[in-house]
Amino acid sequence: MKKVILILSATFLVACTSSKDKKKSLENSAIEMTTENSNKKINDTVAYEDTVMLLGESNRQGLLMEPFKEWYNLGYSHYRTAPEVANELKPLLEDVSISVFMGTWCEDSQRDVPHLYKILDDTGFNESNLSLVNVNDEKATPQGLEHGKDIINVPTIIFYNDGVELGRIVEYPIETIEKDMLKILSGKDYKHAYAE
Repeated sequence: MKKVILILSATFLVACTSSKDKKKSLENSAIEMTTENSNKKINDTVAYEDTVMLLGESNRQGLLMEPFKEWYNLGYSHYRTAPEVANELKPLLEDVSISVFMGTWCEDSQRDVPHLYKILDDTGFNESNLSLVNVNDEKATPQGLEHGKDIINVPTIIFYNDGVELGRIVEYPIETIEKDMLKILSGKDYKHAYAE
């Protein structure tokens, strides 16, 4: 009986140690992933003509840097979201993720992206579900973030649900950004400006 208890105790001790080692290994992997993600370049600027442009992954903080903040703040503060459309959009945006491809050098992007942020703020959209990518004037990034996305003009605002594209606004809205969003997200017939 003592041998059986000794064998069971030894087995239990080894199993616990393995479990602890596995847990420690998983924790180390999580730390490595966090470190890797925290080193990801975001809001990177590069020379463009007589100024700079954002290039690659970005976020709102990048648009609030010089020299972009002037047009961003002006566009954001002057835009008025249609309240009735915003109310209809709120529940439709709950399970949606959005990818925005823009160029800080592009007047259409300078006009529409601040408006989009205003609409998203007015609807309570979770900004962690928004991906912002800045492209150069050839609609490209050094990381190839545009590959497979069919980015022909900017801004291009793509709406997804569970990784499936619901629709996109390309270069400019057909009506207004929020009305175009409502058509896309409610499943109504919508064709962007360059759709065939």
